[in-house]
Amino acid sequence: MTADASDAVEVRNALLRLRRATGLPVAFGGLLEAGRHMRISELSGTATHALRSLVVTSGTGLGGKTVALSRPCVVTDYSASRQISHEYDAPVTAEGLRSVLAVPVVVRHRVRGVLYGALRTAQPLGGRMLDAAVEAARDVERALVVRDEARTLAAGGGAGAGWEQVREAHAALRALAPRIADPELRAELLGACALLAADSGASGPAPRVRLAPREVDVLACVAAGATNAVAAERLGVTAETVKGYLRSAMRKLRARTRGEAVVAARRAGWLP
Repeated sequence: MTADASDAVEVRNALLRLRRATGLPVAFGGLLEAGRHMRISELSGTATHALRSLVVTSGTGLGGKTVALSRPCVVTDYSASRQISHEYDAPVTAEGLRSVLAVPVVVRHRVRGVLYGALRTAQPLGGRMLDAAVEAARDVERALVVRDEARTLAAGGGAGAGWEQVREAHAALRALAPRIADPELRAELLGACALLAADSGASGPAPRVRLAPREVDVLACVAAGATNAVAAERLGVTAETVKGYLRSAMRKLRARTRGEAVVAARRAGWLP
Protein backbone atom coordinates (compact mmCIF):
# COMPACT_ATOMS: atom_id res chain seq x y z
CA MET A 1 0.00 0.00 0.00
CA THR A 2 1.17 3.56 -0.72
CA ALA A 3 1.41 5.99 2.17
CA ASP A 4 -0.63 9.19 2.03
CA ALA A 5 -1.09 12.34 4.12
CA SER A 6 -3.53 10.66 6.50
CA ASP A 7 -0.94 7.94 7.24
CA ALA A 8 1.61 10.64 8.06
CA VAL A 9 -0.86 12.17 10.53
CA GLU A 10 -0.96 8.86 12.41
CA VAL A 11 2.85 8.91 12.65
CA ARG A 12 2.77 12.53 13.88
CA ASN A 13 0.20 11.74 16.57
CA ALA A 14 2.13 8.66 17.66
CA LEU A 15 5.29 10.74 18.10
CA LEU A 16 3.45 13.17 20.36
CA ARG A 17 2.15 10.28 22.47
CA LEU A 18 5.64 8.76 22.59
CA ARG A 19 7.10 11.99 23.97
CA ARG A 20 4.33 12.39 26.53
CA ALA A 21 4.69 8.80 27.73
CA THR A 22 8.49 8.75 27.95
CA GLY A 23 9.55 12.32 28.59
CA LEU A 24 11.99 12.08 25.69
CA PRO A 25 12.61 15.57 24.29
CA VAL A 26 12.86 14.51 20.65
CA ALA A 27 10.87 12.11 18.48
CA PHE A 28 10.76 11.69 14.71
CA GLY A 29 9.82 9.12 12.11
CA GLY A 30 8.35 8.27 8.76
CA LEU A 31 7.02 5.58 6.48
CA LEU A 32 8.73 3.47 3.86
CA GLU A 33 8.74 4.50 0.23
CA ALA A 34 9.44 2.02 -2.57
CA GLY A 35 10.05 -0.84 -0.20
CA ARG A 36 13.62 -0.25 1.03
CA HIS A 37 13.77 3.50 1.62
CA MET A 38 12.21 5.43 4.48
CA ARG A 39 11.80 9.19 4.45
CA ILE A 40 11.75 10.96 7.83
CA SER A 41 8.73 13.19 7.38
CA GLU A 42 7.51 13.91 10.92
CA LEU A 43 9.53 15.74 13.58
CA SER A 44 8.58 16.53 17.18
CA GLY A 45 10.80 18.51 19.55
CA THR A 46 13.66 19.00 17.10
CA ALA A 47 15.71 22.21 17.18
CA THR A 48 16.89 22.11 13.54
CA HIS A 49 15.72 20.88 10.15
CA ALA A 50 18.71 18.54 9.80
CA LEU A 51 16.59 15.37 9.89
CA ARG A 52 13.69 16.60 7.79
CA SER A 53 13.16 14.55 4.60
CA LEU A 54 16.24 12.45 5.36
CA VAL A 55 16.06 9.23 3.31
CA VAL A 56 17.16 6.14 5.24
CA THR A 57 18.02 2.94 3.39
CA SER A 58 17.37 -0.50 4.85
CA GLY A 59 20.43 -1.76 6.70
CA THR A 60 22.09 1.63 7.18
CA GLY A 61 22.20 3.62 10.40
CA LEU A 62 19.98 2.85 13.36
CA GLY A 63 16.67 3.19 11.50
CA GLY A 64 17.89 1.16 8.55
CA LYS A 65 19.03 -1.59 10.93
CA THR A 66 15.58 -1.54 12.51
CA VAL A 67 13.98 -1.91 9.07
CA ALA A 68 16.29 -4.77 8.09
CA LEU A 69 15.86 -6.70 11.36
CA SER A 70 12.20 -5.78 11.89
CA ARG A 71 12.80 -5.22 15.60
CA PRO A 72 13.57 -2.31 17.97
CA CYS A 73 17.17 -1.12 18.17
CA VAL A 74 18.82 1.23 20.69
CA VAL A 75 22.18 3.01 20.91
CA THR A 76 23.46 4.91 23.93
CA ASP A 77 25.84 7.17 21.98
CA TYR A 78 24.91 7.33 18.31
CA SER A 79 28.10 8.74 16.79
CA ALA A 80 30.36 6.41 18.81
CA SER A 81 28.29 3.25 18.47
CA ARG A 82 29.89 0.22 16.82
CA GLN A 83 26.51 -1.48 16.44
CA ILE A 84 25.44 0.60 13.44
CA SER A 85 26.85 2.11 10.27
CA HIS A 86 27.35 5.87 10.21
CA GLU A 87 25.95 7.26 6.97
CA TYR A 88 23.72 9.70 8.88
CA ASP A 89 26.10 11.02 11.54
CA ALA A 90 26.08 14.55 10.13
CA PRO A 91 22.34 15.28 10.52
CA VAL A 92 22.17 13.39 13.84
CA THR A 93 25.11 15.41 15.19
CA ALA A 94 23.63 18.64 13.84
CA GLU A 95 20.49 17.97 15.87
CA GLY A 96 22.66 17.14 18.90
CA LEU A 97 21.30 13.64 19.46
CA ARG A 98 23.20 11.05 21.48
CA SER A 99 21.00 8.25 22.86
CA VAL A 100 18.47 7.07 20.25
CA LEU A 101 15.90 4.28 20.03
CA ALA A 102 14.15 3.13 16.86
CA VAL A 103 11.02 0.97 16.69
CA PRO A 104 9.58 -0.54 13.50
CA VAL A 105 5.97 -0.15 12.39
CA VAL A 106 5.10 -3.63 11.11
CA VAL A 107 1.90 -4.40 9.20
CA ARG A 108 1.23 -7.95 8.03
CA HIS A 109 4.85 -8.98 8.62
CA ARG A 110 6.20 -6.06 6.56
CA VAL A 111 7.96 -3.01 7.96
CA ARG A 112 6.02 0.09 6.94
CA GLY A 113 7.88 2.74 8.92
CA VAL A 114 10.04 3.63 11.91
CA LEU A 115 9.47 5.73 15.04
CA TYR A 116 12.50 7.22 16.81
CA GLY A 117 12.91 8.71 20.28
CA ALA A 118 16.08 10.47 21.40
CA LEU A 119 18.02 12.26 24.13
CA ARG A 120 20.70 14.90 23.71
CA THR A 121 22.78 13.20 26.38
CA ALA A 122 24.51 9.81 26.30
CA GLN A 123 22.62 7.68 28.83
CA PRO A 124 20.78 4.35 28.72
CA LEU A 125 17.19 4.39 27.49
CA GLY A 126 15.28 2.17 29.90
CA GLY A 127 12.76 -0.54 29.22
CA ARG A 128 9.85 1.75 30.10
CA MET A 129 10.81 4.12 27.30
CA LEU A 130 11.20 1.29 24.83
CA ASP A 131 7.84 -0.20 25.84
CA ALA A 132 6.13 3.16 25.31
CA ALA A 133 7.76 3.51 21.89
CA VAL A 134 6.62 0.01 20.93
CA GLU A 135 3.06 0.83 22.02
CA ALA A 136 3.11 4.02 19.93
CA ALA A 137 4.22 1.95 16.93
CA ARG A 138 1.39 -0.54 17.59
CA ASP A 139 -1.10 2.37 17.44
CA VAL A 140 0.21 3.29 13.99
CA GLU A 141 0.08 -0.34 12.87
CA ARG A 142 -3.56 -0.69 13.88
CA ALA A 143 -4.49 2.52 12.07
CA LEU A 144 -2.66 1.44 8.90
CA VAL A 145 -4.43 -1.94 8.89
CA VAL A 146 -7.83 -0.24 8.99
CA ARG A 147 -6.84 2.28 6.32
CA ASP A 148 -5.51 -0.48 4.08
CA GLU A 149 -8.78 -2.37 4.40
CA ALA A 150 -10.77 0.78 3.68
CA ARG A 151 -8.73 1.46 0.54
CA THR A 152 -9.13 -2.14 -0.63
CA LEU A 153 -12.89 -1.98 -0.15
CA ALA A 154 -13.09 1.36 -1.94
CA ALA A 155 -11.02 0.10 -4.87
CA GLY A 156 -12.77 -3.25 -5.25
CA GLY A 157 -16.27 -2.63 -3.98
CA GLY A 158 -17.55 -0.49 -6.85
CA ALA A 159 -18.10 2.49 -4.56
CA GLY A 160 -15.09 4.40 -5.84
CA ALA A 161 -12.36 6.31 -4.04
CA GLY A 162 -14.87 8.98 -3.00
CA TRP A 163 -16.24 6.67 -0.31
CA GLU A 164 -13.15 7.22 1.82
CA GLN A 165 -14.06 10.91 2.06
CA VAL A 166 -17.69 10.00 2.79
CA ARG A 167 -16.55 7.73 5.63
CA GLU A 168 -14.31 10.41 7.10
CA ALA A 169 -17.20 12.89 6.94
CA HIS A 170 -19.50 10.33 8.59
CA ALA A 171 -17.01 9.84 11.44
CA ALA A 172 -16.64 13.60 11.92
CA LEU A 173 -20.42 14.10 12.07
CA ARG A 174 -20.87 11.24 14.54
CA ALA A 175 -18.21 12.77 16.78
CA LEU A 176 -19.83 16.21 16.54
CA ALA A 177 -23.41 15.10 17.32
CA PRO A 178 -23.03 14.54 21.11
CA ARG A 179 -21.75 18.11 21.50
CA ILE A 180 -24.89 19.67 20.01
CA ALA A 181 -27.25 20.80 22.79
CA ASP A 182 -30.33 21.27 20.59
CA PRO A 183 -32.03 17.83 20.50
CA GLU A 184 -33.81 18.50 17.20
CA LEU A 185 -30.62 19.62 15.48
CA ARG A 186 -28.75 16.67 16.95
CA ALA A 187 -31.40 14.26 15.69
CA GLU A 188 -31.27 15.88 12.25
CA LEU A 189 -27.49 15.46 12.16
CA LEU A 190 -27.71 11.79 13.16
CA GLY A 191 -30.37 11.34 10.49
CA ALA A 192 -27.90 12.65 7.93
CA CYS A 193 -25.36 10.11 9.22
CA ALA A 194 -27.90 7.33 8.74
CA LEU A 195 -28.49 8.50 5.17
CA LEU A 196 -24.76 8.34 4.46
CA ALA A 197 -24.67 4.77 5.75
CA ALA A 198 -27.78 3.81 3.76
CA ASP A 199 -26.38 5.33 0.56
CA SER A 200 -23.36 3.05 0.80
CA GLY A 201 -25.42 0.22 -0.65
CA ALA A 202 -25.62 -1.80 2.56
CA SER A 203 -28.86 -3.57 3.29
CA GLY A 204 -29.51 -1.72 6.54
CA PRO A 205 -28.96 -2.81 10.15
CA ALA A 206 -29.32 -6.55 10.57
CA PRO A 207 -32.28 -7.34 12.87
CA ARG A 208 -30.13 -9.23 15.38
CA VAL A 209 -27.27 -6.69 15.45
CA ARG A 210 -28.15 -3.68 17.58
CA LEU A 211 -25.35 -1.26 18.33
CA ALA A 212 -25.46 1.52 20.91
CA PRO A 213 -24.90 5.06 19.57
CA ARG A 214 -21.48 5.31 21.22
CA GLU A 215 -20.46 1.96 19.75
CA VAL A 216 -21.30 3.32 16.31
CA ASP A 217 -19.37 6.52 17.09
CA VAL A 218 -16.27 4.52 18.00
CA LEU A 219 -16.57 2.26 14.95
CA ALA A 220 -16.96 5.33 12.72
CA CYS A 221 -13.71 6.73 14.09
CA VAL A 222 -11.95 3.38 13.66
CA ALA A 223 -13.26 3.11 10.10
CA ALA A 224 -11.71 6.50 9.36
CA GLY A 225 -8.35 5.17 10.59
CA ALA A 226 -8.29 6.67 14.10
CA THR A 227 -6.39 4.95 16.89
CA ASN A 228 -8.06 4.51 20.29
CA ALA A 229 -6.29 7.61 21.58
CA VAL A 230 -7.36 9.74 18.62
CA ALA A 231 -10.95 8.42 18.82
CA ALA A 232 -11.00 9.32 22.51
CA GLU A 233 -9.93 12.88 21.73
CA ARG A 234 -12.57 13.24 19.02
CA LEU A 235 -15.36 11.84 21.18
CA GLY A 236 -14.37 13.53 24.43
CA VAL A 237 -13.95 10.29 26.39
CA THR A 238 -11.01 8.29 27.70
CA ALA A 239 -9.07 5.74 25.67
CA GLU A 240 -10.26 3.04 28.09
CA THR A 241 -13.87 4.02 27.38
CA VAL A 242 -13.19 3.74 23.66
CA LYS A 243 -11.72 0.27 24.19
CA GLY A 244 -14.81 -0.76 26.14
CA TYR A 245 -17.22 0.37 23.41
CA LEU A 246 -15.05 -1.26 20.76
CA ARG A 247 -14.94 -4.59 22.62
CA SER A 248 -18.71 -4.50 23.06
CA ALA A 249 -19.30 -3.75 19.37
CA MET A 250 -16.86 -6.48 18.29
CA ARG A 251 -18.70 -8.98 20.50
CA LYS A 252 -22.08 -8.05 19.02
CA LEU A 253 -20.71 -8.17 15.47
CA ARG A 254 -18.82 -11.42 16.16
CA ALA A 255 -15.61 -9.79 14.96
CA ARG A 256 -12.16 -10.83 16.11
CA THR A 257 -10.32 -7.69 14.99
CA ARG A 258 -10.99 -3.98 14.58
CA GLY A 259 -10.94 -4.38 10.81
CA GLU A 260 -13.46 -7.22 10.90
CA ALA A 261 -15.72 -5.11 13.12
CA VAL A 262 -15.66 -2.24 10.62
CA VAL A 263 -16.44 -4.56 7.71
CA ALA A 264 -19.28 -6.24 9.65
CA ALA A 265 -20.73 -2.87 10.67
CA ARG A 266 -20.71 -1.75 7.03
CA ARG A 267 -22.41 -4.92 5.90
CA ALA A 268 -25.05 -4.42 8.59
CA GLY A 269 -25.67 -0.85 7.42
CA TRP A 270 -24.28 0.98 10.43
CA LEU A 271 -21.37 2.58 8.55
CA PRO A 272 -20.91 3.91 4.97
